[in-house]
Amino acid sequence: MYAFAPVQSASAGQITSRSLTLQGITTTGGSQPGGTVNHLFAFTLPTTGTLGSIQFTYCTTASGACTPPTGLDTTGVGLGTSTGAVFTSAVSTAANVAYITRSAASGGGAVVEQLTNVVNPTNANGETFYVRIASFTTTTPSGGGVDTGTVAAATARQIILTGTMPESLIFCTGGTVGLTLGVPDCSTATSGAVSFNQLFSPTDTATASSQMAASTNASSGYTITVNGTTMTSGSNTIPAMASATTGVRGTGQFGMNLVLNTTTTSTPAVGAAINPASNGTNFKANAQTGYNTADTFKFVTGDTVAKSDNGTPGSPGPTDAQIYTASYIVNVSGSQAAGQYTTTLTYICTPTY
Repeated sequence: MYAFAPVQSASAGQITSRSLTLQGITTTGGSQPGGTVNHLFAFTLPTTGTLGSIQFTYCTTASGACTPPTGLDTTGVGLGTSTGAVFTSAVSTAANVAYITRSAASGGGAVVEQLTNVVNPTNANGETFYVRIASFTTTTPSGGGVDTGTVAAATARQIILTGTMPESLIFCTGGTVGLTLGVPDCSTATSGAVSFNQLFSPTDTATASSQMAASTNASSGYTITVNGTTMTSGSNTIPAMASATTGVRGTGQFGMNLVLNTTTTSTPAVGAAINPASNGTNFKANAQTGYNTADTFKFVTGDTVAKSDNGTPGSPGPTDAQIYTASYIVNVSGSQAAGQYTTTLTYICTPTY
C-alpha cells in the first residue's frame, strides 16, 4: 500500500496596471540623466493576503540576470507618497535595490508608492531601464515574491532652449494707431497729415487730434518730447500757449494736451484717454504736467509731454504698449490774417536703460 502526500505549489501573481513616473524635484526634470528625482510607482497587487514589504530592483533588462543601470543610485532613497497599502519607510540594500516596509498586514489592490531622492542613470544620451517589483509577506524581502511585475522607464537628454530679448523700444505716430487683438499695433498707424475739424474762426475752437504708441523694456522707461513751431502761414503766426491754460475764443491760441477733453473746449469733445489705461505695473504711460489736464492746453517746443512713470511723482520703468491721443486746438482773433496755416511736429521718444 502506498501513501501519497499532496504536492503543494505556489506561484507569484502578476502585478497589473503598473507604471513608473519620473518626477522632477524643483528645477531638475524627472527624466534628466543623473538627476536626483522621485520615482512614483502605481500598480495593482492581485494577492490580498499578508503584505509586509515591496522590493524595487533596477536593471538594464526586464528579465534574466540583473545588471544595474550605470549611475543609478538608490542609497539615499526615502518614502514619499504611499496610498492604497500604506508603508512607513524605505530602505536601500544596494545601489540598485530598495524596498519599502511596514508592519505585516492584509494588503493588495491598487497602490501608489513614491521613492524619493533616487539618482537616475547617468548616460548623457538617455537610457531605458527596468524596475522589477516584488511583494512579500515579510517586513523585509525574503524568498520569492508573492506578486511580481516589471515596469520600464527612460531618461532622456534635456532640450535647452536659449533666446535673447534685446533692448526694446517701439514707438510710432500717426493720425490714428489701432489695436490688434487688443494690443496697440504700429503697423496700423495712418498718415500723419491731419486737418482741423473746421475753418478757423474767432467764434469757435477748431480741433484736431493725432495718436502715438510707445512701449519699452528700458529699466527707467521712456520720455517723449514734442518739437516744432506754432501754426504759421508765411510770416503770419498763431500764438503758442506758453503756459497751460484754457481755450479762449476770439484770442490767438495754439496748444495741445494728451487727455480726453470735454465740451467746454469743443463739441464734440476732442481727445481720448490713454489706452489701455495705466495700472502702475505693466502699463505706465503718463501725460506730464501742462499736458495732462482736461480742457487745459500748452505748446512749448522741446517740452516733455509724456513719460512711462505712472504718475507724479512717478516710478519710471518699462511698460507695455499704450496709445496716447494728442489733442490740438486753435483759437484766433477776428483780425488773424487769412491763409493756409501749418506746422510740422516731431515727437521724440527716448528710453533710458
